[in-house]
Amino acid sequence: MTHPLLRAPRIVTTPRLSLLPPGPEHLPDLIRLKADEAVFGFMLHGTRTPERTREELEDDIAFWQVRGYGTWSVFERATGDFLGIAGLMERPDGRGVALRFALWPACRGKGYAREAARAALEFGHAAGLPRIIGVARESNHASRAVLADAGMRECDRFLNHGHHMLVYESLRPAPKPCAAGRAMLRPCPTSPPSPP
Repeated sequence: MTHPLLRAPRIVTTPRLSLLPPGPEHLPDLIRLKADEAVFGFMLHGTRTPERTREELEDDIAFWQVRGYGTWSVFERATGDFLGIAGLMERPDGRGVALRFALWPACRGKGYAREAARAALEFGHAAGLPRIIGVARESNHASRAVLADAGMRECDRFLNHGHHMLVYESLRPAPKPCAAGRAMLRPCPTSPPSPP
């Protein structure tokens, strides 16, 4: 039986954004994004060389094939402009599946990161992930605001290379039970055919 994550549609659209699984055609945009200190300076392992970005793209494509989720390239629907990345990845420290996002500084204050983060969380939970975390430096108030506005709550903290890191989590909502006392709807009995 196919895992539900592998059956889920992989392209996600929101009112302003298109989230596309990464492909080789996204490499030039990803190289520019991941080399930018203002964007990737706060990310795990910092900025990337073009060679490392190429390797990560290959890994991201393979991750999608195996897991049915991963990192999307984020584009503005109205213009087709590449805005950055957002998605779900396994953290190398074993803490679980984590929400990550990194958009150009020009996107700040426009709500694009929040929109992409909410879409990624909804995708992950709808596809069966029971818990998704987000990690941000305590000093990174912008990322912390995005995580909180996406509905995540602070649940843990740890030290990483001298930085205080905060862990946020989002738990898949429980299915809503039927309203108490509500009559069960039953199909109408089929009327016997009228005699000729």
